[in-house]
Amino acid sequence: MSAGTPAQVLALPLDHVVIAVNDLDATIADYRTLGFNVLRGGDHPGRPTHNALVVFADGSYFELIAWREPAPADRWWQLLQQHGEGIVDFALLPPGTATTVAAAQARGLALSGPHDGGRVRPDGEQLRWQTARPPSHDLPFLCGDITPRALRVPEGEARVHPNGATGVASLSIAVHDLPASLGRYRALLGEPPQGAPASHASAAVDLPHSDVQIGLVRAGASTLVLGAPRSGEGALARHLATRGEGPYALVLARGAEGAAPVLDPALAHGAPIRF
Repeated sequence: MSAGTPAQVLALPLDHVVIAVNDLDATIADYRTLGFNVLRGGDHPGRPTHNALVVFADGSYFELIAWREPAPADRWWQLLQQHGEGIVDFALLPPGTATTVAAAQARGLALSGPHDGGRVRPDGEQLRWQTARPPSHDLPFLCGDITPRALRVPEGEARVHPNGATGVASLSIAVHDLPASLGRYRALLGEPPQGAPASHASAAVDLPHSDVQIGLVRAGASTLVLGAPRSGEGALARHLATRGEGPYALVLARGAEGAAPVLDPALAHGAPIRF
């Protein structure tokens, strides 16, 4: 790309948020108590994991994932064992996994992939996708379908929830170095994200072609952005010292009133979620 040529903005909407839990059956029951329509997802071949999905009208979803046996090499399992249940990762949906990886690598971001993945649904349908992994945990991974996405992410009534939830409005990401994280998001998305000056403690990144906003927050923020818990600098510093960089809290959009503004963290299995 020559000097002065505008960067190509990639369409990378939010695909899903990963919530690691100990007992999938108990989690399904609790999320249904919170007013979500929960679907069993199935098993991942070659991995001791199974999952359930909470799919929203905007096309994003929660992946509730649990392990049938220990997986010491799995970072998500490590976080679950060391720090308890909660949000462990999130994924964006690329227009093409291989081409998105190549474009990001050309901008200096060391994405790895594509890596083959898949799932077998309870009805026996076999799903296939490819992922790409980022060099640091402040960034999302990519999850691009090979089989039709509608097989992986059901449509229609599956996306209707008694509590009125329609999608993810915003996701707060704990980071150590705000300018460095902004630079990595620029390399991933294809242009400099709009955000706060480097001296600030937080910045917002708008995902192109998406209504979801990503809030990057570093220690030093007196209050957290985008609906994250207003628990001050200490809680965020503890989060960074234990779980490290990554998703911290999220806000859901809803089309109707009825659910509590902040969902019970016990029923949400450690995921800080509010409307």
